[in-house]
Amino acid sequence: MNQAASQRNLSTIRWLTFLMFMMFAMTTDSVGVIIPEVIRQFHLSMTVAGAFHYATMSGIAFAGFFLGYLADKLGRKKTIILGLVLFALSSYLFAAGRSFPFFLTLLLASGIAIGIFKTGALALIGDITKSTTEHTSTMNTVEGFFAVGAIIGPAIVTRLLQAGTSWKWLYIFAATLCVILILTAWSVRYPQTAVASETVSLKRTFGMMKNPYALGFSGAIFLYVAVESAVYVWMPTLLASDRASTGFVAAYAISIFFVLRAAGRFVGSWMLAKLNWAAVTTLFSLAIFACFLCSMVLGIRTAAYLLPLSGLFMSVLYPTINSKGISCFRKAEHGTVAGVILFFTCGAAVVGPLAMGAISDRLGNPKYGFVLATGFAGLLFAALLWNWITHPTRAILQALDATEYHRD
Repeated sequence: MNQAASQRNLSTIRWLTFLMFMMFAMTTDSVGVIIPEVIRQFHLSMTVAGAFHYATMSGIAFAGFFLGYLADKLGRKKTIILGLVLFALSSYLFAAGRSFPFFLTLLLASGIAIGIFKTGALALIGDITKSTTEHTSTMNTVEGFFAVGAIIGPAIVTRLLQAGTSWKWLYIFAATLCVILILTAWSVRYPQTAVASETVSLKRTFGMMKNPYALGFSGAIFLYVAVESAVYVWMPTLLASDRASTGFVAAYAISIFFVLRAAGRFVGSWMLAKLNWAAVTTLFSLAIFACFLCSMVLGIRTAAYLLPLSGLFMSVLYPTINSKGISCFRKAEHGTVAGVILFFTCGAAVVGPLAMGAISDRLGNPKYGFVLATGFAGLLFAALLWNWITHPTRAILQALDATEYHRD
């Protein structure tokens, strides 16, 4: 393949990766809009209705941990196509759904599918970048497209409900887009994957759990996702508890949050290529903590402004923490470590909102769930401040930059 063809192929792979993240975000980040409708349709409590979110995240967590190694074993292309096919099938089946348990089953299956192709895509980023810094910048761009999908999905659901049409059509639309991505993934030529020196298996995933870098970044990811999911899962419910105070702002709060998160990630792609990542993540986590703390102290009217604003500061945290965690390992291990971090990502996306919903149900007000989320935000800031002060990963990132990446 000549250089021009190689560049076109690489560009196609990048756009395929961007659109994959956008496509599945359309469904996963729409739950905050869908849950109130599900509560009315099936007469559920907040805790039970939250399973609409928990089922998908549980499936992703399962696939991340138990199937993440497939990206290193089967290769990126086969893993991505396998996940996309499963996602398309499970999404199309929403058209036949009539019961809450049936929908939960499909959400679990789609979560497993996302976990499979997402670990393949995350591992692929290492194959198409030339340094750990470029890896972080690219990851922010990828998550920027995820954030765009998180804007499109809720907008589609809102429009469907306003027109008196079922929210299920969101999944049909996503499945159709997925079919296009499958055809593209099948036709494109992927870069050669680094080969691991040892046997790639589930045993290596369990061994990864003992690695301090994998555990450290996974712990930071857990705290971040618990905070972020508080906003997109429960903020609509929190603001709805006092419509007299929030009114017009509440109707657009979730959209504002997603728009700011998307814009911040594209800006973050540029920012992280030039600035110290540890400093940026520390300062942004402090701003998030301040938004949550002031929201709890000053009341729901203030929360209607500050919680959406927190999306701007959240924008760079997940892709940067995720990228640095993956970059602490050889490229041949990127699929496995991406799966481990993804497991903690989705574990937090289940445990965080579940705990918030349970506390809110018990104490009779969704505000109490956000008090818990504020605690998570404080712990995240403390962890990132320690990372900025001590720089525990500087040596290994520099070493892998020299041995794993090529600057041609």
